[in-house]
Amino acid sequence: MTFKIVCVGRIKETYYTDMIDAYKRQIGRKHELVIIQHEDEKIPQNASDTIKKKIVDTESHKCMESIGKSEYVIALCINGKKCTTELLREKIRQAEDRGITTVTFLIGGSLGMSDELIRKADFKLSYSNMTFPHQLMRVMLLDQLQIICDM
Repeated sequence: MTFKIVCVGRIKETYYTDMIDAYKRQIGRKHELVIIQHEDEKIPQNASDTIKKKIVDTESHKCMESIGKSEYVIALCINGKKCTTELLREKIRQAEDRGITTVTFLIGGSLGMSDELIRKADFKLSYSNMTFPHQLMRVMLLDQLQIICDM
């Protein structure tokens, strides 16, 4: 199984990159892990809703180009379904049972993802009703993948 994380924005903080590197090594022992980072668009100060929507659409389009045709896609979004680690593992296992070899996770930028990108997802996953920085979401997702790999 290949796990692919498609996300917006680069992580500059070493405390995040160190954790991500450690998870990549651990997960990589059992599964292929691919992280595709797309550049985030600059958000002008006092940006109008129209400009923000254009930014979200641009970032989301970049992410869409990274999704293969036969991948099981999970979008991390606030309006998704809250689930346990076991349920997430079951979703991945069901995809694998259907012959799918890549599970792709989508993490949007600071303004979120377009509705079009979210509709491409086979499953919408929410960690919480709260909003988390996209850098932290990568670490949290990798932690869950590590737990799933060890189950």
